[in-house]
Amino acid sequence: MKKFILVFAVLMLSASSAFAQFEKGKKYVGASVSGLNVSFNNDEDWKIDFSTKLGIMVEDNWMITGQLEYDYRKEGFSTIGFGGGVRYYIVQNGLYLGAGGNLKHSWYDGEKITDVLPTVQVGYAFFLNRILTLEPELYYNHSFKSHKDYSGFGVRVGIGIYLD
Repeated sequence: MKKFILVFAVLMLSASSAFAQFEKGKKYVGASVSGLNVSFNNDEDWKIDFSTKLGIMVEDNWMITGQLEYDYRKEGFSTIGFGGGVRYYIVQNGLYLGAGGNLKHSWYDGEKITDVLPTVQVGYAFFLNRILTLEPELYYNHSFKSHKDYSGFGVRVGIGIYLD
């Protein structure tokens, strides 16, 4: 019986702390890495992407974000980009949907390409403690420059910090 009460108390405490994380006014700082692309485009060999993200909860469960990223590719174009977006936390356990856009500048052998990429994501903010999260995410980027060459699906793993 003591184990049951202890487990119930821990669950209730974690449920109440998860609710407090997605309230209006919370700030967010995150960083992620991706290199696990399952994309179908022609430009992929080996790559690793780094991104940083800042956000603020403008309403309960709604976050506006800004992002800066760098994509390194062994072969092909390396890219720097920035953008913004919105996240909606579906349920208080951390599941979210996101949408946004990025402006990317790529270069390779003197050639420069500028592209606008709308993006959609689905992810989960898994709280390791009161403020720190592990955030796996699936995403799709759509290229207006060349769908065949630069659009793609991928997986990101990041960390996030939720501040008061």
